[in-house]
Parts: sequence; structure tokens; C-alpha cells
Amino acid sequence: MHTRDLTPWQHEHVFDSGNAAAERGTRLVMWITAATMAVEIAAGWFSNSMALLADGLHMSSHAVAIGLSAFAYATARRHARDPRYAFGTWKIEVLGGFASAVFLLVVVALMLYGSVERLLQPAPIHYPEALAIAVLGLLVNLGCAAILGAAHHHGHGHGHSHDHDHGHAHGHDLNLKSAYLHVVADAATSVAAIAALAGGWWLGWAWLDPVMGIAGAVIVAVWAKGLVAETSKVLLDREMDHPVVDEIREVVAERGAATETAIADLHVWRVGRSSYACALSLVTHAEALTPDEVRAWLSVHEEIVHATIEIHRCREPD
Repeated sequence: MHTRDLTPWQHEHVFDSGNAAAERGTRLVMWITAATMAVEIAAGWFSNSMALLADGLHMSSHAVAIGLSAFAYATARRHARDPRYAFGTWKIEVLGGFASAVFLLVVVALMLYGSVERLLQPAPIHYPEALAIAVLGLLVNLGCAAILGAAHHHGHGHGHSHDHDHGHAHGHDLNLKSAYLHVVADAATSVAAIAALAGGWWLGWAWLDPVMGIAGAVIVAVWAKGLVAETSKVLLDREMDHPVVDEIREVVAERGAATETAIADLHVWRVGRSSYACALSLVTHAEALTPDEVRAWLSVHEEIVHATIEIHRCREPD
């Protein structure tokens, strides 16, 4: 069996300027979220608004979850050149996104419980104060979304050139996406709180406050579920349905047709946002076929940064 890197792995995941921008943006959003969370919880408790209190508690969960994302970036940066991480530290960031998503699902359960309890046991609400704080929370969330959005575009601006060389989509920063998702979820619950408080104040619909809390929890649960599925796919190396797998098969079928070279076994897994490793076992009638030649076949797909190649010679005509 012959093995050798297709390209040096070390150049692919050094903590680059895109990651640094994401870390700075995430840390800033964490502190802004924490400050706003304290104001909303205090105002919700004082005004008896379940929608506002739920928004504040929801925001507290986001402060912790976004903090996890910032911690993941810092940990990945600190260990970026540690040789014990064979394929770099990118999955630390993905793990941070997964933990944030799971934490968000726990908070959804708390939001549902509190909203149902308030629906069954109504309490008077101080609408003007609660509405003012809800509007403030929405403005803060929109500002945080803009910060993370700028970090996202900065990271793409410093991406690798091969990210756009192919017709299919490549990976993206799941850790930054999780932080962004938390902020957007906060904005959604702020909008729900504003609608509930306005309806209760002007129309007398006190029941709208806890109902909006339930609706916001359901929406957030759907978002969190999607992020859990996406991060789990990466962490569990479920990549064999990715287009790059078909590209490898097509290259071998085309270049190996003359020598009856075929794939006996193929495993592909992701080692970076848009980088993949593969273990490829071939059977061939070609006596001179070498792993280097196969790597030359695969080199047209630059996202394959590491390849382990095994060649079995078949000397019988069948």
C-alpha cells in the first residue's frame, strides 16, 4: 500500500484573517447580548410580560451559546499548529456550533413551559415599559446580526480560490452560523414580543403575550434542529453523498478506462470548510500505475487536500 499527502495539509487550516474576524465579531456580540439580556430579564420581571421575560431568558441562553462559539474559535486558534490534530482544529469550531444548537433546544423547552404556565395563569402586564424594552432588544439584535454578517463576508473574502471553481456548494463556517442563528432567533422573539405587547395594550388581548412566546419557541426549535443536523453531519463524517464523491468516481472511470482501473473501495470525509480527505483503493491491469499518477488525476479537484491510495494489480485477464 502506498500513501502520501496530495498537498501539504498544514497550509489549509492556519487560523486565518477570516477566522480572526469571526472570533472578534462573535466576542463583541456576546458582550452586547449579555448586557441586553440583563435589561430584558429585569424589565420582563417588573412588567409581568411573559413574552419579554421569555425573550430575555432566551437571550441569556444566546449569550452563553455565543460565548461557546467564541471559546471554540479561541481554542481552534490556540491549537492550530498542534501536530496532534492530524487534520487541523476546524472541527472544534463545528463542535462549538453543535453545542450551541443543543443548548438552544433546552431553552426552547423552558420557553414553552413558561409560556404555557402564563397562558393558564394570566398576570397583569405593564405594557408601555415592556414594549419599550422589547423595541430596544430588537434594535440590539439587528446590530449584532450586522456585526456577524460583516464577519461572514470578511471570511469569504479571504477564502481559498478553489471555493468557486466547481458547480457545487462547499462548506461554510458552522460555528459563525450558529452564533448568527442565535442572534436571528433573538430578533424573531423580539418581534413576537413587540406584536404580543402591542396587541395586548391596544386591543386588550392579554392571551397574545404567552401565545407569541409559544410561537417563537416553535420557530427557534425548527432552526436549532436544522443546525444540529448540519453540524452532526460534519462531526460524524457523513459525507459520502457529497458531490466531491461523484467527482472522484468520474475521474477514475474516465482516466482509468484504458487500463481497466476501477474503484474497489472509497471513503471521503471533510477536514475543513471546503477541504476533503479520501482513502481510495483501486484494482487495475496496469503494471505501471502509481499512486502519484492517481494523485495527478485527482489534482483537478483542489478541495481534495489529502489522499491515501492503495493499488491492487490484477494479472488475470478477467
